[in-house]
Amino acid sequence: MEDTGIRLTANERFKRASPHCTRIGLLVAVFLHLGLFVLVQPFEAADMGSVTNEIESIRLPPEVRIPPPPEAIARPARPRVASVDISPDITIAPTVPDRVPRGLPPRPPDPDPSDRPMLVPYDTPPVMLNAAEVLRVLEREYPPTLKDAGIEGRVELWIYLSEEGIVEKFEIKTSSGNPLLDEAAGRVIPAMRFSPAKNRDRVTAVWVSQWVTFRVN
Repeated sequence: MEDTGIRLTANERFKRASPHCTRIGLLVAVFLHLGLFVLVQPFEAADMGSVTNEIESIRLPPEVRIPPPPEAIARPARPRVASVDISPDITIAPTVPDRVPRGLPPRPPDPDPSDRPMLVPYDTPPVMLNAAEVLRVLEREYPPTLKDAGIEGRVELWIYLSEEGIVEKFEIKTSSGNPLLDEAAGRVIPAMRFSPAKNRDRVTAVWVSQWVTFRVN
């Protein structure tokens, strides 16, 4: 091979030498396997007769007693008819057809929505119409002792609005933690006026949640 002056990389030198290494490795592996088969003695099965004799010679110690088998389960007794004389005059009491209820029981009356807060479906929610008047009532009902002391609070109430948007009932949903503020919020709620709620273009009475906030300006 002529020297062209180009140095081969280690990868190229390995590629060129790999066929020779492969042939040498195969020859070495063949000779090693032949040597193992020739030099190493073949495997022979040991005689298991002695082991079988030892197993057969095992006997239970005299103090071990095998319990007897359980007794056979007795078959159930056959029913016997009692020899009791029944009078032919004994009969079932007659049933009056008029007393047997017919049809389904009457449907219970629907609960009154105004009894307690409950979900009433509506499409158009009510809107407060007199916010300025409600603010004046809130300032008037703010307890002076709490206002002067800078004590603030928020009260959430359930209010029941009639079909005309008038507050008919209310109850506290979330207390402010101060009974004086809770009572003051109850005096503010009746002054509120709302536009009626509507369900499919029909006015309806609903329960809504309303916050009353007492804050020092």
